[in-house]
Amino acid sequence: MNSSLPLVSILVLHGPNLNLLGQREPGIYGQLGLPEINRFLEEEGLKFQAKVTPVQSNHEGVLVDTIHAALGKHQGILINAGAYTHTSVALRDAIAGVNLPTVEVHLSNIYRREDFRHHSYIAPVAIGQISGFGVESYLLGLQALVHHLRNK
Repeated sequence: MNSSLPLVSILVLHGPNLNLLGQREPGIYGQLGLPEINRFLEEEGLKFQAKVTPVQSNHEGVLVDTIHAALGKHQGILINAGAYTHTSVALRDAIAGVNLPTVEVHLSNIYRREDFRHHSYIAPVAIGQISGFGVESYLLGLQALVHHLRNK
C-alpha cells in the first residue's frame, strides 16, 4: 500500500436477493453471506487506498437514488445488480447519467445459465464486467476499478 496515494471512494451496490447470500442457492452463489463479502471488500479496498461503501437494496428506485447520490461523493461504482442486470433500463440510465466508472460483477457465470441471464443492460455503460468467480468476482472487480481510477 502506498500511503502517498489519495483515498478513492468506491460505492458497492448489491441488488435484489443478494441479502440472502449464504442461504440462497449456495451451490450457485456460495456459502458466504453479504456481511462477509462486504468485510472482504472493505479490507481489500484498504490495500489499494480505497474506501468502500456497500449498499444493498431489493428496490430498484433505492438503487437508482443511490447511484444519483454517488455523484460528487464517490469516484467509481462496483455493482452486482442481481436480476436487475437483465431488466433495468433505469439502472443503466442512472449509471450513464452520473458517468462514474462502473464495473459490473456477478458471483456466477451468467453466460452459463438461463438464456434470459445472458443479456445485461449494465454492460454497455460499464468499463468492464467480471462474472463466474464467486466472491473473487467482487475482489477482482474492485481491484480493476481502483486500477482504472488510478491510471486514468
